[in-house]
Amino acid sequence: MSNKTVSVWTDNHFWMRSAAWVTGFSAILLIWLTFDTMGQITQGTDVDMQKDAEGLYFSKRVPSATVINYKIGYEYSDKRGHEVPTINGKETFFGRDDYSEEEAAELLHLGKLGSQAKNCMNCHTLLGNGAYYAPDLTKAWLDPKWKLMMAITQKKTREEAMAEFLQHPSKYPTHARRMPNLNITAAEAKGLVAFLKHMSAIDTNGFPRNFGKKDTTLRERSAK
Repeated sequence: MSNKTVSVWTDNHFWMRSAAWVTGFSAILLIWLTFDTMGQITQGTDVDMQKDAEGLYFSKRVPSATVINYKIGYEYSDKRGHEVPTINGKETFFGRDDYSEEEAAELLHLGKLGSQAKNCMNCHTLLGNGAYYAPDLTKAWLDPKWKLMMAITQKKTREEAMAEFLQHPSKYPTHARRMPNLNITAAEAKGLVAFLKHMSAIDTNGFPRNFGKKDTTLRERSAK
């Protein structure tokens, strides 16, 4: 009687051991990814705000609420291949540039509750969630069209123009799809603007794509 050689590929023990190893490795990888993601999306604090040699302020992917005290930009990074937020020197926000973490967090909380209460995502998109009937709000603070709105509303600052528009959208029609009057109060408008400014400072890996390039193209055309 000849001895029959059994292939490793048909050995049940081999597949059981392989399944155990793969399951164990996948579980460890999942745990590591979970903790890494939590670290990436955890909001920073004032301590995380650091100034480099070029004068730019950098923080965690989700910056501190006090980022509303700073000027926010959006520039193309050759290293990463897409636009990234840049947090620069101090900039007044409704006349102040010294909001404490508690004050700034309270404003952001008010704005977040306002965006939920007014169902903003029924028409707009926030961080990839919502609808595409109206403009994406992820980087709304950086939209160059607010400069035009400043002239239309006769307001001196971007935040004042945004707050005025939010409270009285019917007075300032922008295109065919007009924003309805949602009876937003002055306090709610201030919170919403703070919420949108903070959101614009979040590193979203270049989402929405080419937003900064569109801004640059618009400036180049205006200069001609």
